[in-house]
Amino acid sequence: MCGIVGYVGKRNSQNILIEGLKKLEYRGYDSAGVAVFTENGLQVKKSKGRLANLESKLGESPLNGSIGIGHTRWATHGKPSDVNSHPHTDNSNKFSVVHNGIIENYVSLKEELIAKGHVFVSETDTEVISHLIASLYEGDIVKAVQQAVKRMSGAFALGVLTEYEPEKLVAVRLSSPLIIGVGEGENFIGSDIPAILDYTRNVYILNDGEMAVLTKDGVELMTLEGNFISRELFYVDWDIMTAEKAGFDHFMMKEIHDQPKAYRDTMGARLDPSGSKVVLDEMNMSEEQIRAIRNVHIIACGTAYHAGLVGKSIIEKLARIPVEVDVASEYRYREPIINKDTLVIVVSQSGETADTLAALREAKRNGAAVLAITNVVGSSVAREADHVIVTWAGPEIAVASTKAYTSQLIAFYLFGLQLAQTLGTQDAGFIANVIAEMKLLPEKVEQILAQADSIKGWAEQVAAHDNLFFIGRGLDYAVALEGSLKLKEISYIHSEAYAAGELKHGTLALIEDDVPVIALGTQEDLLEKTISNIKEVKARGAHVFGVQSEGQTELAKAVDGVFTIPRTLTLLTPALSVIPLQLLSYYASLARGNDVDKPRNLAKSVTVE
Repeated sequence: MCGIVGYVGKRNSQNILIEGLKKLEYRGYDSAGVAVFTENGLQVKKSKGRLANLESKLGESPLNGSIGIGHTRWATHGKPSDVNSHPHTDNSNKFSVVHNGIIENYVSLKEELIAKGHVFVSETDTEVISHLIASLYEGDIVKAVQQAVKRMSGAFALGVLTEYEPEKLVAVRLSSPLIIGVGEGENFIGSDIPAILDYTRNVYILNDGEMAVLTKDGVELMTLEGNFISRELFYVDWDIMTAEKAGFDHFMMKEIHDQPKAYRDTMGARLDPSGSKVVLDEMNMSEEQIRAIRNVHIIACGTAYHAGLVGKSIIEKLARIPVEVDVASEYRYREPIINKDTLVIVVSQSGETADTLAALREAKRNGAAVLAITNVVGSSVAREADHVIVTWAGPEIAVASTKAYTSQLIAFYLFGLQLAQTLGTQDAGFIANVIAEMKLLPEKVEQILAQADSIKGWAEQVAAHDNLFFIGRGLDYAVALEGSLKLKEISYIHSEAYAAGELKHGTLALIEDDVPVIALGTQEDLLEKTISNIKEVKARGAHVFGVQSEGQTELAKAVDGVFTIPRTLTLLTPALSVIPLQLLSYYASLARGNDVDKPRNLAKSVTVE
């Protein structure tokens, strides 16, 4: 999501920090900053926007010193601005912190520190860390950081400096990546390997719950409890482009594997520590506003539209409010019935999709409240909507959306549960059970990814065909639409998705010998009917691959091949069943020799109508 670089050695740290941050620009960011120890003490410079803005400031007033930290920020808490940019300091300006991740309990920590006289200047959760460490410092920065980490909950990677110990750079990893680069008379930290590859290829990769203390002369690794760790150096033999992809051949595959983290980050602080309810305070929607909702319109394009179809089922089931889903490019031309009791939900990864923006503005002109679900804090839809839920998927480089789509699903689950809590449409036990199962989703995605190679055989068979069909019922149909789109956009195979019950109303005419059909059968209450539809296409010569949930046995008997996803609540299955379809598309595209990350004729963000 964000980028971290740190340096301690003999060279000018400012230049190394900037060059390292440039290597992390592929991750996406909205602001940047550095903190350097100079002869005048700890000095910080930061700027909203591109790195060029920061470089311009440093060109006018350089920071000369041999130890420093740098950061590129992807906004989560607080809009993109100079003040909200990292690094953050305490009131004395003696402690400086860069941070990737989310501090879930930052509000309570901030209130505690304010009561002790601390004054905050930003909207971020990160600023709390610098104040907290300062409040705990008693002459040993390592102990102060360890004590602070014990007080914080969430996921984070940290780089910490203090003017009181100017020879040390402290790094911490807890559920957010961080690596240590080891050089001759100099050492580095980075949130990703490309940041340090120009200077060293010898690295330590920190594990969760570990920290490092760097000086120019060496690196000490230890647990957060202070127990020292011995570990062999890892030699990086990748080139820069491979390093940016974390060792994967393509960004798409990296981003498919990013999904467990994206799930955890998007749920993040939105789940009450008790595990019994959702907390969406950042959405800024009061109980009165929720209770006034009489109908919902979901508006989006492409993959986000498919997330909206799942969102419709989530909201209707959990909150019992009627929902319409529209393609954004059609919405404002059909003269939709909108009034003050309508909530319009716009969904856009980039937050800049032209058709979605136009629909948002149409909804507002007609008096509707607008909720935006987006992956970019400072985007146009985020600024113009009345309410916002940010998906913390991090930057998505591949044109074919994967983790952005599934993070949108998580956002819809959170919103649906928030509605149900407020309206009383589901009892507390039911809500607690859904939350408990949601927390297990990242681990279950990891189980699916561990079986990724088993889908290659399917993909190679699919890649030999020019036509293919997806079928499913209920939520499986919504996921089938997304699976079909993924296959079309990167493999260039003509693919269509149908509600399985619609086959006999015309589509069966297209089924012939050996045509591949992907059949989703994860909705247990509809499984018997789905199997009947599978038999219909099998009788006409189709070759059928199935996706089923663990514990099912009947679907496997009806198909030619089957992939089994871990069991979860029926409502949550889209967050799992789409993963094998993403992998299928990836491997089919690969088998056809296509450019997986940059499919022909397509752009990542569609900013024209």
